[in-house]
Amino acid sequence: MGQIVGSAIVSHHPGLMQCEEFRRLQGAGEDSDLIAGYARLRERIAAAKPDVIMIFDSHWFTTGYHLVDGGARYSGTYISDEMPWYLHGVPFAYRGHPKLARALETASRARQGYVRVIDHPDLGRHYATVNLVKHLRLELDDIPVVTVSSCQNCRWEQFLQSGEDIGEGIRASGLRVLLLASGALSHKFNGIDWKPNHPRIFHENNVSSPENIESDKGAIALMAEGRHDLILERWDAEYRRKPWEAFGAHYLQMLGAMGGADCRAKGEALSAYENARGTGNIHVWFPA
Repeated sequence: MGQIVGSAIVSHHPGLMQCEEFRRLQGAGEDSDLIAGYARLRERIAAAKPDVIMIFDSHWFTTGYHLVDGGARYSGTYISDEMPWYLHGVPFAYRGHPKLARALETASRARQGYVRVIDHPDLGRHYATVNLVKHLRLELDDIPVVTVSSCQNCRWEQFLQSGEDIGEGIRASGLRVLLLASGALSHKFNGIDWKPNHPRIFHENNVSSPENIESDKGAIALMAEGRHDLILERWDAEYRRKPWEAFGAHYLQMLGAMGGADCRAKGEALSAYENARGTGNIHVWFPA
């Protein structure tokens, strides 16, 4: 029987793809702790020995279905249409895992769900996947990667449901799968004319508002206690209204695969909580 061998919320923000020298200029001499956090996460991944990495991509927006990329291999050179002045010319070449992708669709169809496989040679990549592939050195370790979309016409409960379908598919696959929810928590950008509140750009005081900082930290504390049920109880009143990146699709789908409200996996912070143009970012690891 297949199993989930670990999970994590992981930041992918574009500033982390800039050179260390420039990051330290932005950090008043210090690098982002999210960079060191990637190294800590790599250690957890190596120890978990997954057959496949699954990335819930908060930038791959789809309509009508939760899509899973089912290609055997992905390669190309990435340029961001959002920030092409520095996120460009990024080569990538990594394996997919068609067998796992098909197992997810089969499980979802059996449950009358909406998870479907797409396998097309021209299907584009998004930096919520590419940045993790690069920082976690998944190409070098030759670990297959399967990406799942964020279906934009869903209620939050339907993200949980798609995660449950995915969990069933993983169990049926016979594979060891590690889940990465690629995205931020609160996701409100500072204005174009924004002036930093702290000289270190990555510092949490530069997150969009004190209320968002308080809310993000409250969620991180609940994750540390394994109280995902309480996060779900507050979703409509708090986290949906902030809102989280992709309305929390990446976290909710990951959580659904892990057991939803019954999940008690305790989150270990692998980085500091940091700002990225107003958004709240952190790496949090959940053991199997």
